[in-house]
Amino acid sequence: MQQQLFSLAFSRRAALRSGAMLGAGAAFSALPFGPAAFAQDLPAAHRAASRWPAVSRFIRSYVDDRRVAGMVAGMGFGQTAPDFVSAGSRTFEGGSAVGPDTLFRIYSMTKPITGMAMMMCIDDGLISLDQPLHEILPAFRNMRVQKQYDGAITADNLEPAERHITIRHLLTHTAGLGYTIVQNGPLKAAYSRAGLVPFSASRMAIAQDLLGGTPAPSLAAFADRLAEMPLVRQPGTRWSYSVATDLLGRVIEVVTGQDFDTFLQERILGPVGMDSTSFRVSRQDAGRLSANYFLMGGFPVPLDLPGSSIFLDEPAFPFGGAGLVSSARDYDRFLRMLAGYGEIDGVRVMSEAAVRLGTSDLFPETLAANGRFSANGLTFGFGAAGLTGQGAAAGLFGWFGAAGTVGLVNMRAGLRHTLMTQYMPAENYDIQARFPLAVAEDAMAMMAS
Repeated sequence: MQQQLFSLAFSRRAALRSGAMLGAGAAFSALPFGPAAFAQDLPAAHRAASRWPAVSRFIRSYVDDRRVAGMVAGMGFGQTAPDFVSAGSRTFEGGSAVGPDTLFRIYSMTKPITGMAMMMCIDDGLISLDQPLHEILPAFRNMRVQKQYDGAITADNLEPAERHITIRHLLTHTAGLGYTIVQNGPLKAAYSRAGLVPFSASRMAIAQDLLGGTPAPSLAAFADRLAEMPLVRQPGTRWSYSVATDLLGRVIEVVTGQDFDTFLQERILGPVGMDSTSFRVSRQDAGRLSANYFLMGGFPVPLDLPGSSIFLDEPAFPFGGAGLVSSARDYDRFLRMLAGYGEIDGVRVMSEAAVRLGTSDLFPETLAANGRFSANGLTFGFGAAGLTGQGAAAGLFGWFGAAGTVGLVNMRAGLRHTLMTQYMPAENYDIQARFPLAVAEDAMAMMAS
């Protein structure tokens, strides 16, 4: 029963998250302001939780009903300091109250950070957007593709790739790679045996089994083993959520000559001031870590508790797709850097050109007519491994985490909003869909007053 619930939730993830982006995009498109209006309208003395009544009610509704142990939201405009609204504690069992510096597992909200690291490598001239992957990782030169999606891994169900995988394909999840949280059948099993897992969630055996078992011992081994697997789609033809962002970590290692986590620390986390963001939680910081829960029939069961968390151990390798732990304050700083088109507190972290490229629609021209990630009539392009809005959602950039977290920035309006909480599967509550709408409601009320 546990496995059925987990599989169902992950199969629905893309559709539900796109719905959240759709709703937020429609709401923000109605806001009659731009970055200049924000900067003029927010004196520091008035920043308080009372400025965000809809967000406050939203948070209290989940905490007071004990659906989540704690929740923290961070909202800011342009380069102004954020407002934080929070309620609850780090665990249902007690402990300190949550706040801007409480640590949360952000899972797939790691992807935009990895994507921006790749934008830096492109900006540095180390690699190009349409460069074939095999020029950096030769093992990916002659890839095979399954004729029947998620079918047998046998000679009669495999055909040669029609084109080489490129960096653009990896950034847009159009490389045709698989994911243990998406695939079913023989390929999922093959990924699991090879340790091609997306992240760590718990020391519990059931969690390890569901997410793919023991991870490969290093990013190099991860990449080598992945190259031996067949693709689920022809490269460049269809959006398919995958381990592509994890593979980008290995690409960064090869082109920079640095360990992936070292590059992130030196080029993004350190300069941005994300002092609480890492792939591992130190023992002295265990008291800041929240608990993660698995919802079993609507009842939260402990999945990963702070004192015995799997995140207290050194990971097998830095999961560029879903491995980071962060805080609401830290992730807001990342979004603030993007809202500043690469600059924060007078520090130039990325070039404006790199940020604009990373937050743009990067889908390849070879996509099938129905190959984009889409929902409810709107399509979204993945810029730098994050969701980039089009149409009514134009200007939005960000992504969501498997444990209920949200990280979005409206690049046109300068509005940043982060939500931290911890429960899995994320889709069992409508938190990720409702939070952006609560933010939009309060933002519009501010401008109307």
